[in-house]
Amino acid sequence: MQMMDILSRLLAFDTVSSNPNMDLMRFVEAVLAEAGVAARIIPNADGTKANLYASVGPDGAGVMLSGHTDVVPVTGQDWTKPPFAMTLADGRVYGRGAADMKGFVACAIVAMLEAAKRPLKTPLHLALSYDEEIGCMGVRSLIDMLALAPMKPAMCIVGEPTGMQVATGHKGKVALRATCTGREGHSALAPMALNALHLAADFIVALRGIQTDVAVHGVQDGDYDVPYATLHAGKMQGGVQVNIVPNTATVDWEIRAPAGEDVAGLIARVQAAAETIVAPLRAEFPEAAIRVERLWDYPGLGTASDAGVVNFVKSLTGANGTIKVAFGTEGGLFSERLGIPTVICGPGSMAQGHKPDEWVSLEQLARCKNMLAVLLQRLETGL
Repeated sequence: MQMMDILSRLLAFDTVSSNPNMDLMRFVEAVLAEAGVAARIIPNADGTKANLYASVGPDGAGVMLSGHTDVVPVTGQDWTKPPFAMTLADGRVYGRGAADMKGFVACAIVAMLEAAKRPLKTPLHLALSYDEEIGCMGVRSLIDMLALAPMKPAMCIVGEPTGMQVATGHKGKVALRATCTGREGHSALAPMALNALHLAADFIVALRGIQTDVAVHGVQDGDYDVPYATLHAGKMQGGVQVNIVPNTATVDWEIRAPAGEDVAGLIARVQAAAETIVAPLRAEFPEAAIRVERLWDYPGLGTASDAGVVNFVKSLTGANGTIKVAFGTEGGLFSERLGIPTVICGPGSMAQGHKPDEWVSLEQLARCKNMLAVLLQRLETGL
């Protein structure tokens, strides 16, 4: 199959993270099988989602191409083109996931098909994962599998959209929840109750205060658009109806931090601020509390700019410099848990991702195909 045919099929699968991705993975498995490439499917507990891992060439370390197959929702977005179909217009490919990151996945599949025709001296590996968009959750079972393998890839290229620039790093992320406990009551007697939503609002004010301080006094890394750690409240819930003072409210929040930032220290500061909010209230409301819990996290990526993988991928693309990206990837997990040197390099821009009428340009896809063609040439000569 040609790359555009594969991309069209990939975009047609509605693999929003809340949905199964097994049909997509079985499609990829079948495409690879037609070329004689065996793929290993690694299902989740209920068999609705899976990772996929495949190799071409001799036994050995080799190069791994990594991408995720899930996409963010389209609900509430004003699309002018069908989100789960490929639309070609004005030199662009439109569709949910075109940039983030089914465009790269299609290019990587084609590279595997082409690799199967060549006498490689160094292997090429393909790793496709699920649930990246909700915290790099799905890839962890694939990492567990690779951890037990007798030999791991020598390097990894994560194909998230970087405009085909070589990215060496991204911030790590911790997702947290603050559960605020007050006392319910009738709204006509609101001052006699303790409004949990008000506690949550006070918590967010404290969070913003810490953010202001971190922006000035925290670890700075000028390679990022936002050079310091960010503390961000993304979701607040509580209450039943307007005439009831709510006794519970939650705030889901996150920290994204550059290497070197004391994340545990930041969490401790937030916990201390939360205690400062509720401590004066306990004489009247002993149940008053703001409990902070850690939901999930993934590590940052911090590959040295002079690392072998960086120089190698720069030689594939012709790039001179490197960048760092604002968004997270599974690359930090490959690097931290498996010790695989990793960079991020893929077609398109995250400025087009997660938006209505998401797109990737044909020019960017062509550049990605060219990079992978040069990679195959190098794998034939043994790197």
